[in-house]
Amino acid sequence: MLPLESLRVIAVEQYGAGPFGTMFLADLGAEVIKIENPNDGGDMARDVGPFFFEEHDSVFFHSLNRNKKSFTLDLTQPESVMVLHDLVRSADALSSNLRGDVPEKLGLTYEHLKAHNPKIVCAHLSAYGRKGPRANWPGYDYLMQAEAGFLSLTGDPDGPPARFGLSMVDFMTGVGLAYALVAGVISARSTGIGQDLDISLFDVALSNMNYLAAWYLNEGEVQQRLPRSAHPSLTPCQLYRTKDGWIFIMCNKEKFWPALCDALNRPEWKEDDKYNNFQDRLTQRDQLTELIDHALSKRSTEDWLKIFAGTVPAAPVNDLMQALENPFVTDHDRLQTLEHPSHGDYRLVANPVRSSTGETPAQPAPALGQHTDEILRELNYSDTHISELRTNKVI
Repeated sequence: MLPLESLRVIAVEQYGAGPFGTMFLADLGAEVIKIENPNDGGDMARDVGPFFFEEHDSVFFHSLNRNKKSFTLDLTQPESVMVLHDLVRSADALSSNLRGDVPEKLGLTYEHLKAHNPKIVCAHLSAYGRKGPRANWPGYDYLMQAEAGFLSLTGDPDGPPARFGLSMVDFMTGVGLAYALVAGVISARSTGIGQDLDISLFDVALSNMNYLAAWYLNEGEVQQRLPRSAHPSLTPCQLYRTKDGWIFIMCNKEKFWPALCDALNRPEWKEDDKYNNFQDRLTQRDQLTELIDHALSKRSTEDWLKIFAGTVPAAPVNDLMQALENPFVTDHDRLQTLEHPSHGDYRLVANPVRSSTGETPAQPAPALGQHTDEILRELNYSDTHISELRTNKVI
C-alpha cells in the first residue's frame, strides 16, 4: 500500500513543470489521469527530441510521465464538458499547468466544478499566476531564472550571466504543485469542501531567493557572483584544484575546519589567529584558496575523497556520465528500469521519495489515449456512447 493509493487526480498538463509534479504523485501510488487533446497530438512533450523510442514517443516525455494514465479529451469541444464533469465526480483533485487565464476559460476552477463535486481540489500551476497584469502571459523556466535574479548569481564573475544547466524552476514548481494539491485534499477530506490553490513559476523562482532576498530587504546587500562558485559568507566552501582536476569542499560548520586542516596535514592552520572563525577566514579567502589549492595539488580528487570520507564534506565535480555511472547511484537503487511495450527496457532516475510500505511502481509513460475507453467504461459509458464521442472528435 503506497501512501497515495487512495488519490485520483485529473491532470490537464503538458511539457515539464506540471507533469514533473504529478509524476511525484503517481510514483507514490496516486492514479493520475492525464488529459490530452486528441486533435492536436496530445502533450507537446511527446515530440520533444532529440531522442525517441518511436515516432511521437520521446524519451523526454517518458522522463516526466511514468505511472500515469492517458485520457484523450478535447476540452474546447462543447460535448467535453459532460465528460469532464463525470471525471470530476470520481476524482479528489484536478491539477493544471496552463497559461494563467486558461483554467477559467476551460471551466477548470473550483467555482465551475464544485456543483459536481464539492470536495474537488483544483491546483493550478501557471507562469505568473491566474490574476494580475501577467495572467495571460506565456512563460518558461529560463525567463524566470533571468527575471528573479538567478543568472546574476550563477557563473564566473568575469563571464556573462548564466542560467542553471537544468530547468530547476520547473522542477521546484512541479513539486510545489504536488505539495499544494495533497494539502488541499487533506483539508477537503476533513471539511468536505474543496478549493483553488495556485502556484506560479515566477513566485517559486522569487521565493527561492530566500536568504539572499532577506539580506537585501533588510540590509541592502546585493549579492554578486563569486569566483569558483564560493559561498557568500562561509569558507572554505567552494571549488578547489587537485592534482588532476577539481573538488568541492564545504566546511559549513566550524568543526569541519580543523578536520580539513588535519586531513591536509596542515595542523598549524588550526592555531593561526587569521583563521579562527568564519569571519576571519572570509577576510582571508583569497589567501586560503591558494594555500588549500597547493595542499590539494599533491593528490588526485579520488585520493582526497577517500581521505575526507565521513570527516570533511566534499564531492567530486562530475560530468553527466560520471554522475549517472557513480556506484553510489548504480548500486543503491537510484535508477529505475521500466519496460517500453515496443522498445524494451529503458532506465530513468528513480523517485527520491522511498516508502517503507511498498515499491515505487514502474509503468512506462502511456501511449496517447491508452486508458480512455477503460476509464469511460468505469464511469458507465456504453460502447456506443464512446464510439459517438470518438466520431465527434471529443475523445
